[in-house]
Amino acid sequence: MAIFFLYLFGLTRTGLLSADEPRYAAIGRAMAASGDWITPRLWGQPWFEKPALLYWMTAAGFKLGLDRDMAPRLPVALAGIAFLIFFWRWLRLQFGLRVAFYAAGILATSVGWLAYSHVAVTDIPLSVCFGASMLLLIGNSTIAAGVFLGLAILAKGLVPLVLFLPAVWYLRRQPKRIAGILGVALLVAAPWYVLVTLRNGTAFLDEFFVKQHFSRFTTGALQHERSFWFYGPVLVAAIFPWTPLVVGLFRKSLYSGRTEKFLLVWVLFGFVFFSASRNKLPGYLLPLLPALSILLGIALVKMGDARWLLAVSGLSIGLVPAVASALPQALAIGASHAHLRVQPWFVVPAVLLGVLLWWFESNGQRDWAAAAVGAAMAVLVATVVWFTYPILDQTVSARGYWRAHQPEAAVCTSNTNRSWRYGLDYYAGKVVPDCIHRP
Repeated sequence: MAIFFLYLFGLTRTGLLSADEPRYAAIGRAMAASGDWITPRLWGQPWFEKPALLYWMTAAGFKLGLDRDMAPRLPVALAGIAFLIFFWRWLRLQFGLRVAFYAAGILATSVGWLAYSHVAVTDIPLSVCFGASMLLLIGNSTIAAGVFLGLAILAKGLVPLVLFLPAVWYLRRQPKRIAGILGVALLVAAPWYVLVTLRNGTAFLDEFFVKQHFSRFTTGALQHERSFWFYGPVLVAAIFPWTPLVVGLFRKSLYSGRTEKFLLVWVLFGFVFFSASRNKLPGYLLPLLPALSILLGIALVKMGDARWLLAVSGLSIGLVPAVASALPQALAIGASHAHLRVQPWFVVPAVLLGVLLWWFESNGQRDWAAAAVGAAMAVLVATVVWFTYPILDQTVSARGYWRAHQPEAAVCTSNTNRSWRYGLDYYAGKVVPDCIHRP
């Protein structure tokens, strides 16, 4: 029940954000309305940036009668929750109760998994399907691993096939299993790719494969070009507040087992691959978090003394209110331009939490210490959702403006911000023209 609350509470207290979320939601809504589940269309025009899985999830939400904010977001949040339940059960069978408790708690309360489970973009569907495939192949479930790999290809194209290469290494002595997994994945994913190509021809192939895959990796043409080291800070932030535990990953004895080695290769290969790409976005690293969480959970079980690491995790939670206050500015003008101000009123609670975690660990109560970190994150996330989301709704999302100014907001707009324009189009239900082109 705690997981459901953490992931579903206040899911629509802010409207759709960024350029991607309203754009993908509009495509899903169009699919539900038109009955064409093959060709993604944005305002009547084919749109081939992403495959169909997220659009199908959103369209299903609309078909079930959900409103324009819940229909895109609820399926993604439920996917994140479903994976966490599967993750817990798989870990308990493979590694035992304590590793399952730590690793599932780390993933469930990490900033990366939480944040992307609250927005209707492709990163959680990809990560859920790809993560399930990689874990199932460890457990010798060839068909199920292939099914989820196929769904991952329907979520993000060729990327999961590249990320699957560590599995090829892991199963290098079982070529029939590799062929079986890839064969099942092809059976799951190929029908949509064949049908959309037959209907749209080279327009789909050029946009989806040439531009969105190869050009995205090799050129900076898509305006997301970042330095090679970009994902270092991103990974630190994605696993927050458990980042100090990364210190425990540098023990060679942690990788004595074949599965642990595979999990490490999964993380390192994906990190290097994404770092090599010219275009980078924070959500790209999300498929690595399940493997990283497992390694952190195993490390926490094996550590002799984790007092400092857990205490620093508790103290770092004191940064959450500062990040929350800077979030509207970060989303509006970019994280690098936002001003982060530590909230003095939260220094004392953060110190007290750090001391409490130190005391728990000193008295052999590591489980209680880990639970306290998770509980603190849950309380703060609920606080951010309650207080900060409405600010985002008024300052970043177009929904607040639309509610206050409709129907005149549907006449034209002078705002050139892409996120705002896509959001306003979505809530207006049509393309809102630029005022400069009207009398």
